[in-house]
Amino acid sequence: MKKRFTIIALLAVASVSASAAGLADAAHPNFPETIDLPDPANFAGEGVATGRHSTFYAGSRVDGRVAIGDLRAGTSEIFIGEPIVAAATGLKADLRHDLLWVSGAQTGQAAVYDLETGDPVVALTLTTSASFVNDVVVTRDAAYFTDSFSPVIYRVPVSDDGTIGEPVTIELSGPAADDQVAGAFNLNGIEATGNGRTLFAVNSALGTLYTIDAATGESAQIDLGGATVPTGDGLLLFGGTLLVLQNGGQAGVPNQVAAVRLTRHLSKGEIVDTITNPLFETATTLARSGSTLVAVNAQFAPPRVDAAPEVVLFRLH
Repeated sequence: MKKRFTIIALLAVASVSASAAGLADAAHPNFPETIDLPDPANFAGEGVATGRHSTFYAGSRVDGRVAIGDLRAGTSEIFIGEPIVAAATGLKADLRHDLLWVSGAQTGQAAVYDLETGDPVVALTLTTSASFVNDVVVTRDAAYFTDSFSPVIYRVPVSDDGTIGEPVTIELSGPAADDQVAGAFNLNGIEATGNGRTLFAVNSALGTLYTIDAATGESAQIDLGGATVPTGDGLLLFGGTLLVLQNGGQAGVPNQVAAVRLTRHLSKGEIVDTITNPLFETATTLARSGSTLVAVNAQFAPPRVDAAPEVVLFRLH
C-alpha cells in the first residue's frame, strides 16, 4: 500500500453534515487511507462488504474470487480462490447466519459462502435470461438482488438456522419498473430499512431513487426536489440518511458520495452534502465498519492514481 495524501471532504454545511450524514474530513486515526487488494494484475474489485471487527471482503468482477482484509492492519489476501460463480459484483456479509452473499453479474447467478471459512454453500440460479445481477442486501430473513437489465428483484429466503430457500423473482411495478432505459444499466445499488419491509434502489442511468415494497415489488420514486444522483451505484443507509456512491461513469458527473436526508415516510429526500475524494478511482460501492466508510475502487476509467486495485477508507463521526 502506498502512503498518499490526506482525504479531502467537501462539506457544504458542517452542522448539517454532522447531524444528517455524519461524514468527516479525515481518515480514521487507527486505519490506513487505502488498502491494496491482492493479485493486483488480475483482481478487479467492484463490491465490498464489512464483517466482524475490522474484517472486510471485496469481490473480483472478472472471475468471482473474493479477498478478505483487515481495515486496522491494512492487509488483504485471497479468501475464496476457487469461486462457484464466475463473477462477483455486490457483496454482503450476513452476520446473523454466518454467510457471505455475492452477486454474479452477467452469469444470472448468486454465490453463497461460509463467512468464516470461505467454503462454498450454494450457487443459486436467479435467472436464465440476459441479466446483470448487480448488488445485494440482506435482511433478517432474506437476501435481495437487483438486476440492471430487468425491472425485477430476486429474493432468496433464509431461515433462522441459515437454511437457504429457492430464489423467487419479484416483478416490480410503479416507477422503478417504468423508468427503464434501453441498453443501459438501470437498477444498481440496493439497501433496506431495519425491519426489511422496504428496499431502496437507484437507477444508475437516470439518477433516480426508489422505495420498493419487499413483499409486493410496488415502487415509488423518492422526490429529491428536482435533483438526481446520476451514476448512482452503491447505497448505504446510515440513520435517516441514504448515502449514494455515484461512480462518475457519465461525462460531467463526479465520482462522489451524495448524502440524501430522507423524510420520515421515505417519500422525499434532500441532498444535504456531497463528498469527493482524490483517492477515488471509479469508486463503486460502500460498506461501513463502526465510524469508518469503506469504498472499493473499480478503476473503470483512467488515469489511475495507484496501479493496484484497492479500497479507500474515510471516517464517520
